[in-house]
Amino acid sequence: MPTRRSFLAGAAASLTLSAPNIGRGADRSVIKFVPQGDLAVVDPIWTTATVTRNHAFLVYDTLFGQDESYKAQPQMAEGALAEADGKTWTIKLREGLTFHDGSAVLARDCVASLNRWGKRDSFGQTLMALTDELAATDDRTLRFRLKRPFPLLPDALAKMTAFVPAIMPERLAVTDAFTQITEVVGSGPFRFVASERQSGHLAVYEKFADYRPRGDGRPGRTAGPKIVHVDRVEWHTLADPATAGAALQSGEIDWVEQPLPDLLPLLSENPRLEVAIKETTGAIAIMRMNHLHPPFDNPAIRRAMLLAIDQKEFMEAVGGSDTKLWRTGVGVFPPDTPFANDAGMEVLNGPRDIGKVKQALAAAGYNGEKVVLLGVSDLANLKAECEVAGEMLKRIGMNVDYQVMDWGTVVTRRAKKEPPSQGGWNCFFTGWNGIDILDPVGHVSLRGNGAAAWPGWPTAPKIEALRDAWIDAPDTETKKRLAAEIQLQVFEDVPYAPLGQYFQPTAFSRKLEGVLASFPTFWNVRRAS
Repeated sequence: MPTRRSFLAGAAASLTLSAPNIGRGADRSVIKFVPQGDLAVVDPIWTTATVTRNHAFLVYDTLFGQDESYKAQPQMAEGALAEADGKTWTIKLREGLTFHDGSAVLARDCVASLNRWGKRDSFGQTLMALTDELAATDDRTLRFRLKRPFPLLPDALAKMTAFVPAIMPERLAVTDAFTQITEVVGSGPFRFVASERQSGHLAVYEKFADYRPRGDGRPGRTAGPKIVHVDRVEWHTLADPATAGAALQSGEIDWVEQPLPDLLPLLSENPRLEVAIKETTGAIAIMRMNHLHPPFDNPAIRRAMLLAIDQKEFMEAVGGSDTKLWRTGVGVFPPDTPFANDAGMEVLNGPRDIGKVKQALAAAGYNGEKVVLLGVSDLANLKAECEVAGEMLKRIGMNVDYQVMDWGTVVTRRAKKEPPSQGGWNCFFTGWNGIDILDPVGHVSLRGNGAAAWPGWPTAPKIEALRDAWIDAPDTETKKRLAAEIQLQVFEDVPYAPLGQYFQPTAFSRKLEGVLASFPTFWNVRRAS
């Protein structure tokens, strides 16, 4: 079975010999970080790529943030007032908010930003569908007039998962939601240094001197005061995981977002390093199929994929033999979260029978159509998923065209709706943080709203109706029942296929103090002497 370990033979033994020449110099006020992949896209409304989400929270701010318990707290907002039985929400901005270009943050900037976000994001689409009017009533005040009460409004504006409700200047935010913005102007704690960006190698952020942190609360995830203690953060893209580990060991790099499990024992033995799981909801690996073109425009063929998937095979390839780092038996919602359930799970948990899968494909009408699989070269977890999937598809008799590229190219390629023969695709593999998919309202890959959906573009009216019912459900028990019905319908329509859950430790120098329990954020972090 091909795994990421096939290209790491001997890597651990040679870690101290392969460090790159990044260099530190007298830079105690600089954090050198290796992200999970290259920052190919800087627009957090154009892509759901996690690396872009992480970038977004350095340079942009949001009206609300989420604290350690995932509750919405005012961030750019001074506060919010719900009136008219919850059908009118008034949000007032804090004083003195400034964009990186020197202009003041105004309510009309927020209105334009949220309108753009609401065309792409699952939660945002729901909010905007319920909104009769979103308007700026003065420079610091914006108002939602809703068709009916929507108590989840602060949660929508606080979401810290892709797509991010990032606030940017109106002149940029009026850009079509499906057109990529390349100019980066936010009001967040760091300023993106475009002149130093080197595609595939480097992204640089500098402390924004005019940023005004909240004066109350405590730092936690994306809520509370975002106080910056360093002058500069450098993201160094190092495609070779052994090189990244070596650079961390030598002190040339301060932080590696996703070290490979194979290297964790060696890194953990180093007294100068800390290895920890900071994002405790893990990641859910998925297979996303293109519903617009053969063969996966056929729901019976998509259902056959569920019978072929062995979650253990995928998770061993991603996480190795340590079963504490991964789980199987994973459905639509992350295990041990409120809406996880066992409805229909026999389709994934039962014995795998290749003969039955081949029969199911033949009965569905599969006739040897080519399957363009977008393989990933530079993200080891996704590389492992893609390699396992390629072999799986071949075993069941599919005509696989395995096209390998870096993750940034996959992110761009997967947005193409053209047929595979014209530069499109049939399937790709990715993962969501558990926090991305805790419930139906924010679960992007669950949506079945056709052309407005995430790449793959499924049309699934029954899932959409159940999702709407979940939003309107009066109590938790009803929501749990509907979540089970949603899972059953997902296994019927198959907007995507879950491959398991894995936990990704991060590794950083013990000289970095104040690293929060979250995805990588860089406020609150200081370098010890």
